Amino acid sequence: MRRKATVVEARAVGAYRWLACSDDGPTPRPGQFYMLAAVEEWGGGDGERPFLPRAFSYLRAGDGRIEFLWEDVGPGTRRLSALQAGDGLWLLGPLGNGFTAAPGPLLVGGGIGIVPLACWQDTVGGLALLGFRDERHAEAAELMSGEVELATDDGSSGHAGFVTELLASALDRDPVVTVYACGPPPMLEGVRALCAERGVPAQLALESGMACGFGACFGCVVPTRTGYVRLCVDGPVLAAAELEAVA
Repeated sequence: MRRKATVVEARAVGAYRWLACSDDGPTPRPGQFYMLAAVEEWGGGDGERPFLPRAFSYLRAGDGRIEFLWEDVGPGTRRLSALQAGDGLWLLGPLGNGFTAAPGPLLVGGGIGIVPLACWQDTVGGLALLGFRDERHAEAAELMSGEVELATDDGSSGHAGFVTELLASALDRDPVVTVYACGPPPMLEGVRALCAERGVPAQLALESGMACGFGACFGCVVPTRTGYVRLCVDGPVLAAAELEAVA
């Protein structure tokens, strides 16, 4: 159900934009997502962009409000980043399938991919391994509620290198875990390959451009071992074992 929400708070968190709005809709499950659009000045800017709502995982929800986090990377996120308390925001969701609980949770996030892991860590606990470009982006780790290990590409915070290196070390220490991951495709492919090599079960929250959010446009299809699926209705969370690779 599409509904109008009101922004109650918005601020910067390092390189990202955090926003909380009112919401009286259904209770979401970690890993699900929403389609967002500003009520005013959407589809009316330069070249009439942005045209379509944007898909975002939610950070946390409860007590009549919901939180999101994104990085300003284009017309849609730029317009959403301009929202302030009192502004209107269109919400459609929750949509898609979220994470499924299993023993020994180990969370792996890359950049803005930490978002669905925040509410999941609230639910199941576990260590979160988080990778960022630099220290400014790594400030978003403050939004996690549990134990965190950091990696940055430039070594400015935590381990100098990729978060998959932290994952390999964690699996060396304890291979009896279930990995939950979200992040850019190269990171997810690294997670998938590591887990496949070691026989570790993993659930991956995949990213894809979405136009509708409910399976009508077929714009978010991804290949699996048994054929193509639509991430908006069959995902965005998929078992890593269903994938030959993350493109």
